[in-house]
Amino acid sequence: MRLLIVEDENLLASQLTKMVKELEPDAEIMSRTNSVASTIAFLKENESPDLILMDIELGDGQCFEIFQEVKVTAPVIFTTAYDEHTLKAFKVNSIDYLLKPIEPKELKGAFEKYRELYGNQQISPSTEKSSRLLSQLQGESQVKNRFLVKKGQQYLTILTSEIACFESKQKLTYLHTYAKNKYIVDYTLDELENMLEPGDFFRINRQTILHIGAIETIYPWFKGKIKLELKIPLEEEMLVSRERVTDFKKWLGA
Repeated sequence: MRLLIVEDENLLASQLTKMVKELEPDAEIMSRTNSVASTIAFLKENESPDLILMDIELGDGQCFEIFQEVKVTAPVIFTTAYDEHTLKAFKVNSIDYLLKPIEPKELKGAFEKYRELYGNQQISPSTEKSSRLLSQLQGESQVKNRFLVKKGQQYLTILTSEIACFESKQKLTYLHTYAKNKYIVDYTLDELENMLEPGDFFRINRQTILHIGAIETIYPWFKGKIKLELKIPLEEEMLVSRERVTDFKKWLGA
């Protein structure tokens, strides 16, 4: 496993390097960069690492600027002293997000997560498996398997199999689970349509995307619409808009 360490504080970089060598004796640390500019230069001029340990707040800006300037094909473990960047980190190549000071057990857990996703082999960006997984992490895939949501001061991962519907209301998008929990997600319904498995989810109108398993009863309704009763309680009446009825019927019989 070849790693790139992106850290602008020398002491922390040394501690992280030592920790990596203790946890992963066979790992090769390709380089350590200490700024947005030096990281961009390294990624442009060298073969991609298998994994990047990346600090978010660097001396010349936030690391997210790197992703705007160069295509990052390696998965990333983000390290930071702040927790407000979690959602933004998970929109790029993140497989984990560690708060400083980093504990060895936390870094070990991040390495284990890396292996669960990518296996023990060396990862090449040209391989089919790597391309597929990286696309999912970078939000380029048409299908998402899970969503990161915030509950109080905590973050939770919700599997798509747990989701009954998405609802747009007052310029916010809500995720409703079969367990009758509701969370805000940082996507519009238009964006979600390209992220969800089309065989499982259908946009019944401008405000709602439903999971097939959430439908309890189907009724013909006025003006060519269809009315639905769901397995979870929602405030709004669930109507399939007239222009979507034909596609909805095809979806039900797919």
